Amino acid sequence: MNFVRTITKAALAAIITGAAVAGTLGFNDLLAPAHQASAASSRQPAPTASDTEHAVETLNSFYKPALKGQFPGRAAKFTIGQTARADILRSFGSPDVPRSSATGFDAYGANMGNPGYAFAYKSNTLSEMRYFGTHVERQTNIGGITMKILKQQWYAPSSTTTITTGKVKQTKLTYIRGDYKLEFIFNNSTDLDHINLTRKG
Repeated sequence: MNFVRTITKAALAAIITGAAVAGTLGFNDLLAPAHQASAASSRQPAPTASDTEHAVETLNSFYKPALKGQFPGRAAKFTIGQTARADILRSFGSPDVPRSSATGFDAYGANMGNPGYAFAYKSNTLSEMRYFGTHVERQTNIGGITMKILKQQWYAPSSTTTITTGKVKQTKLTYIRGDYKLEFIFNNSTDLDHINLTRKG
């Protein structure tokens, strides 16, 4: 258990201090080196109808909270541009990997069925949230959300951008929700890495 936790912390440190700060890379990098990530994803069993139904529920749970600058679930009481870092630390405890700069990310790895998160701040006020989903039964969580499902549920995104970091290419689909942007970062069309929420503009 300590070995797994050590690897996760090291991977979290690499992702938060590396390219993920710019909005790329994410969940798979928390678990394995980049060259193993796509191979591991391709070995996942095909999602069942029940998995897909749960994944759609997870996807749609983000729709209304984003209008208020919030995520669903454990982070529901945090609001972009309002919540102080001290309040998040009080609720979540010390991060697995603390930020390395004033605008860096505090990262919390997924454990015991709880999803992973990362929080960034400006002047110690929440400026961005990232949701990495769960390790366990990932296909029923964001692992089951494909580009096709996202577009079927939410229609065309406001913008689609290709992000390149080294040899890694990702696709960012952005949906404007009121004063906020909800960004879905895909490794490929069937592999959603993580979800970002930031203020628009």
